[in-house]
Amino acid sequence: MTLTTIQSSRFGKLEIETDKVITLTSPFLGFADAWRFVLIPHGPKSAFWWLQAMDYPELAFVVIQPALIAPEYQPEIPMQLRRELQAEGEEELEVLIMLSIPPGRPEAMTANLLGPVVLNPVKRLARQVLLDPTRYDPCWPVLKG
Repeated sequence: MTLTTIQSSRFGKLEIETDKVITLTSPFLGFADAWRFVLIPHGPKSAFWWLQAMDYPELAFVVIQPALIAPEYQPEIPMQLRRELQAEGEEELEVLIMLSIPPGRPEAMTANLLGPVVLNPVKRLARQVLLDPTRYDPCWPVLKG
């Protein structure tokens, strides 16, 4: 097991197993130089994870499995993306949803259903995909009511 040390603005110094590093096949829009990430649990019993950039200490996204907030959300993964992520079928892939949580207002949390992150956990490859904007909301309210 090989370890890499990174410095993050949220978590301080982290020792990351190199075989846990996720490589994007295309960078996130607006973050052209951020290709390597690691998933960090928010806490022992939390459903939230942090997708922390390896090379940019201040860059991390809060993500969650969509079944936990929107069980009906099951976007079709295009064949081209499956090939890009080196997956034989959709069942090999995991979908993560990015969340926006306004400071001090967690009740106003939204989920980006339009641009999920699709991950091949075995190959450690991922990509954000843009879905049909007529079907999916980029600011879907998580806590309705």
